[in-house]
Amino acid sequence: MLSRGESGKREIEVTQAVSIERHGDVVVLVIDNPPINAGSAAVRRGLLEGIELLKRDDALAAAVIIGAGDTFIAGSDLKEFGQPLEHPQLPAVIAAIENCGKPVVAALDGAALGGGLELALGCDARVATARVVVGLPEVTLGIIPGAGGTQRLPRVVGIPRAIRMICSGERISGEAALAAGLVDEVAAGKLAAAAIAHARGLKGKSPLRAVAPPPAESAEIEAATRDALRAAKNRPAAIAAIEAVKSAATLPIEEALAKERASFESLRLSREAHALRYQFFAERDAARHPKLKGLAPRPVARVAIIGAGTMGSGIAIAALEGGYDVLLLEQDQAALDRGTARITEHYRSRVSAGKLDARRADATLARLDSSIDWDRVATADLVIEAVYEDLAVKQDIFRRLDRVARAGAILATNTSYLDLDAIANVTSRPQDVVGLHFFSPAHVMRLLEVVSGAATAPEVLAAALGVGKRLRKTCVLAGNAFGFIGNRIYSAYRKQCEFMIEEGAYPEQVDAALEAFGFAMGPFAVADLSGLDIAWRMRQNTASTRDPAHRYVRIPDMLCEAGRLGRKAGGGYYAYGPDGRRKADPEVRRLIDDASAAKGIARRPFDDEEIRRRALLAMTNEAALLLAEGVAQRPSDVDVVLTNGYGFPRWEGGVAFRAWERGEDALADDLDWLGAFSGPGFVRGDMRYLADSLG
Repeated sequence: MLSRGESGKREIEVTQAVSIERHGDVVVLVIDNPPINAGSAAVRRGLLEGIELLKRDDALAAAVIIGAGDTFIAGSDLKEFGQPLEHPQLPAVIAAIENCGKPVVAALDGAALGGGLELALGCDARVATARVVVGLPEVTLGIIPGAGGTQRLPRVVGIPRAIRMICSGERISGEAALAAGLVDEVAAGKLAAAAIAHARGLKGKSPLRAVAPPPAESAEIEAATRDALRAAKNRPAAIAAIEAVKSAATLPIEEALAKERASFESLRLSREAHALRYQFFAERDAARHPKLKGLAPRPVARVAIIGAGTMGSGIAIAALEGGYDVLLLEQDQAALDRGTARITEHYRSRVSAGKLDARRADATLARLDSSIDWDRVATADLVIEAVYEDLAVKQDIFRRLDRVARAGAILATNTSYLDLDAIANVTSRPQDVVGLHFFSPAHVMRLLEVVSGAATAPEVLAAALGVGKRLRKTCVLAGNAFGFIGNRIYSAYRKQCEFMIEEGAYPEQVDAALEAFGFAMGPFAVADLSGLDIAWRMRQNTASTRDPAHRYVRIPDMLCEAGRLGRKAGGGYYAYGPDGRRKADPEVRRLIDDASAAKGIARRPFDDEEIRRRALLAMTNEAALLLAEGVAQRPSDVDVVLTNGYGFPRWEGGVAFRAWERGEDALADDLDWLGAFSGPGFVRGDMRYLADSLG
């Protein structure tokens, strides 16, 4: 029931999640379901009550639906999707809007995503702020829009663009939405006032269901289909979304809406949708730590980056995009000039491609400063070291930073393997030192491992996470250990794959099996891309500490000794032609066969299932070890790292998600099997850390 109250001259009626304000002959329905105004069952009930009031009250001529605070509806309540949905469901709310007999205007601010945009498309008009973002991200969560999004969006933007927008989850601004016809007005002043005025100007109902999709050439539709399926890797949700969008031109709308809803209901209960929802919540939780809650981070306005190579330049671009003033530092002018040229070319190419306004590019580059005078580090709030992976070099840099950086400045290293404490402890302020492990290219890759050393101050960690968020990174907190989370697990995975090529598989078979599973690239293709000499140098540096009883595969060393350092050298595990495409190399097969024979290993055939099983179990086992050591906070953090930084398929959830599905007893048997192949160097993880803690 509605309760009544007074607020000035407006009559206020309040439900649990929707308040109803009378502004003369216009009723304003205010969605108030913090923090993101998720479209929950309570919101849907409140909206239905408001629309029923509009319908029955002759004094009311129109309605406006608006969000409290600074957002409309940033999506549905995803926690509802894995269980029976509560009534009323969103299609019923939209049907009530379309059938109420009076115009309804959606006032969009902040975000109108998923069910929020579907609700807005079910209204008679849309007024927005310039800053709003709108989109239908359902396919990225393993489902499709289920409240008319596949039917109403193509009636505005056309079928080809609707296919691209829905399958990619594209988000567009208020101005872009106005240009596309998705909104009718961008408010120049107060959004509520503009929406009320717009509602009063409407002469009657104008639902999108009554509009036919604009005509499109079949070739254009098929091109959009091919592009969308390729980008979405032919996942079931993308296939279903394309079919639903195309039906907007071929089926009566009631039949098309019924088919859309049936597809939505089927997909939302699928394993893939479950895995993708799990990933969504895992990413949201990854940067949270109980001891950092409510802690004020150290302020950061100016960032200095030491090293202008590929990684340093990428970090500089990411920092510029985050709105920071950036100082780029190098040892010599030539290296500095190459780095600044690389950054400038990045922005010039984006302008040339029409992806960035020239004035914005110039304004961004104006915040970039460069120097070989390291005393200028004293102006920075955060210093990020981004030189090559050598402990002695990094320690020398941090000794120098300790002398020139201002008191309280945060000193960060971009190391990907090295001991953070060994770097921090050469300074007089280890509490100010933190690891920021960016992934290459740093301005593109989403993942950022934020590494805490033994002495890292909590407010430094909080500041590092804040910087990562501003850089639009998916941040994961990690403890200090060799390789942190991602590289430690990837090292175990790669080692197991090396065991398999020593036993009888070949690189192209291992890569193909894992790419068929869903990895973006197989481990040997990745090694060639990054360069085999990097890992070779690391193995050489640690050779003296290697236990000779442990199994060690010399094949990667033999490739490097033969000058096969990867794609940059024209050959590694594969041969590369002028077009850069990889192909199996008989010479590599001979080298592998010789390595097996030298150890007395009788090579045997492998099937793809064994390859996948062993590779994934190696990752799973290492994840359990990391959790036991406290390097990772929670199992889901491992999965966030693997999917965002290492090409693990999101629709598989991750190794922790799969371990939870498999169960502790079955995993124990699996590890007995894996250990028999791995030899005396194999350390078995406790599967309770994975199998129990996700349930």
